[in-house]
Parts: sequence; C-alpha cells; structure tokens
Amino acid sequence: MTARLLALRVREAQRSLALCGSAQRDKALHAMADAMIAAQDNILVANIKDLHLARDKSVAETMLDRLALDAKRIEGMAQGLRDVAALADPIGQIDGMWQRPNGLRIGKMRVPIGVIGMIYEARPNVTSDAAALCIKSGNGVLLRGGSEAIYSNTAIATALREGLRQAGIDPDCILLIEDTSREVARDMMGLTGIIDLLIPRGGASLIKTVVETSRVPVLETGTGVCHTYVHADADLDMALAIAVNAKCSRPSVCNSMETLLVDKALRDWVPMVCRAMADKGVVLMGCPEVCAAFPDAQPATEDAWDTEYNDLVLNIRLVNGLEGALVHIRDHSTRHSECIVTRDYDTSRAFINRVDAAAVYVNASTRFTDGGEFGFGAEIGISTQKLHARGPVGLAELTTVKYLVLGEGQIR
Repeated sequence: MTARLLALRVREAQRSLALCGSAQRDKALHAMADAMIAAQDNILVANIKDLHLARDKSVAETMLDRLALDAKRIEGMAQGLRDVAALADPIGQIDGMWQRPNGLRIGKMRVPIGVIGMIYEARPNVTSDAAALCIKSGNGVLLRGGSEAIYSNTAIATALREGLRQAGIDPDCILLIEDTSREVARDMMGLTGIIDLLIPRGGASLIKTVVETSRVPVLETGTGVCHTYVHADADLDMALAIAVNAKCSRPSVCNSMETLLVDKALRDWVPMVCRAMADKGVVLMGCPEVCAAFPDAQPATEDAWDTEYNDLVLNIRLVNGLEGALVHIRDHSTRHSECIVTRDYDTSRAFINRVDAAAVYVNASTRFTDGGEFGFGAEIGISTQKLHARGPVGLAELTTVKYLVLGEGQIR
C-alpha cells in the first residue's frame, strides 16, 4: 500500500481519536504497554533478525547498541508508555483568557496537530516513544523506520496497534510503512494536506534531505556536536566525572559529548583526562598542545571539530579562557547541548547567556538532554531549530492552538 493511502487511513482514524477523552487515551497507553510486554518474545525474535542482518552489513558496534533490544529495554519502552499516560493532558488546556472592551472573551485552546509523519533510522524505541506521545496528544502517526530495524519496528507496531484495539480506539491511529525505500520517504515528504508535520530523526544526511526536500512542514531534529568546556575555576574531580560520562556512557546517541574544551590554565590536567578517556577505549583527537601533552592523541583535522562521531572518539582542544570556548562553540556547535564546568557564578551566567543551544548545562553531563530525563515521559526527538519547538519534543510540542471567542451577540 502506498504512503498516501496509509496516510489517509491515519488521517481518518485521527479524527475519532481527537474526540476521545483523556481517560480513554490513557487507557489505550496502558493497554499498549501491556501488549508490548505480552509480545516480548515476538519482538526479541524480530530484533535478533535485524541484528544478524546489521552484523552482515558490518554495522558499527555503537550503532548495534542503538538497534539491540532485550527484556529490560522492552520493559523500559513499556514503562515509557505508562509514564506518558501519567502526564497532564495538554488537549483542551486554555492558555489564558482575556476580555475585550466590547465584552468578547478570547482564549487559546490546545488541540492536536493532526497527523505526524516520522522518518527515522535504526532506533526501535522511537516506534513506541512516537506512538506514546502522539496518542496522548490526540495525533495519528505514520511511521517509516529504517531498513536496519524493520523486523523490530513491525513487531513493536503490531503490539501497539493491538493495544489500541483492546482499548476501543481505531488501530489505524498508528501505522508503520513496511517499505523502507527512499522513494516511500520522498512520497511522505510530498503529502501536504494529509500529513500535517514531518519529523526526521537520525543522522545528518537524513535530516538534511528531509529539511531540503519536504513540502510538508518539518520539525528539524538536529545532530549533536556537543561540547563540554572545563573552565579554569572548575572542580577537576567533577569535571573528570562529567566528561567521562558525557562521552562514554552511551557514545552512539546525539547528546553525547564530541568535543572537550579545556582552559589553557589547566593544561597540566590534560594528561589525566586523556588517560581516563583512553582507559575507557576512547580514541583521542587533539589540537597540537593536547598531542604534545598526551602523545597517544592523534592530530585533529579541521573537519574533526564539526564531526558527530557517535562512537568512542573524542576531540580535545585547549582554549584561551571563556572567550576562546565561546568562539569555538559558536563556530562548531550544532546548537544541541553545551556544558560548562565551573565554580564561578559570573562565568556560568555569561556562558548561559551567550551560548545559543537548545540545552545549556552548568556542572552536569549533556547526557541528560532527553525527554524522559526532563520529565516529559518520552520524546519524539531533540529539536535544534527555533520554530515551533526547541529541545526535547514532548506532548506540548505536538499540539497547536485554536482561538476561542465567546460572545453575547456582539457584531462588528
């Protein structure tokens, strides 16, 4: 079935979903969670097929980590559905009400966007996260995952649709396109008037293609060339712990650190952090001063500073104070997540005020840029654009508004 026909099915189903009350949508989310647990064996068998095919294609180990599922991760995905159900329902919320001199009362009410299209790569958890947020916010969702995860995505979507059916909601509110060809993705990008918002989630090439090609409005989720700057007045034990966590806890994700900036006043600390990273298996790419301080580091090319490695590879550069760090971040950041480690309040405030990014950290790992960690239950992606949403995209970002105008016979 074509992308157009599937999108039309989602659009028809979404009309009834939008009329469902919060209690019924929450009931559906719990049923979807239960259905995922009940289908765990089928999902794991499907995931093994995906992993075998990925290994045959020599997919990097860090990418395999994104793809791999186990009982704990499936339970985490199911819990994510339950967590979203527990959140406040944005639909129907009134954002302010005011009265005009003529007696008219005007307010803004939150309503679903409509049909969300998702184009994403080898992340099976995106299937359940996107479905959870869309159902809670009254949106239908058309999913087109990557070929690397097709068996896993199909098994997950089947379970989620069964949960909807059990809750008395049209299962077509969630549809997965099983054709993973580029032609189908291009078809989705042209479905103006049927798909209301398109969200790409994956590598830089995918996102660039969707942003530049789509005629459907796009919410751009960005790549993460994230920086941590260790200021001269940092607690160095804290800085080391933050840096190691930001790089090593899960290097394949977009909120992991790609470049560590170290104040030149701390050049004697550089061998310590380099050794800690190397002991974790990190390949180090350094500026000339870093390479001199730690001979195992490789010289960083100019392109290295703009690279999202998604792997155990790290750039390290010495910078001349806060200004040097700000200039480097301005020139190389993808505006995702940026961190400063410092004990100086004025320096931290200057960093917050001058860094242009979706998330700015003081003394904490960039790995927290995540919908679940922010209290959103889940996320549909991290937006690095400025309209209409920025940062982790949760329920509120999947709604729009309509104005309510309440009168008593007023005419103009």
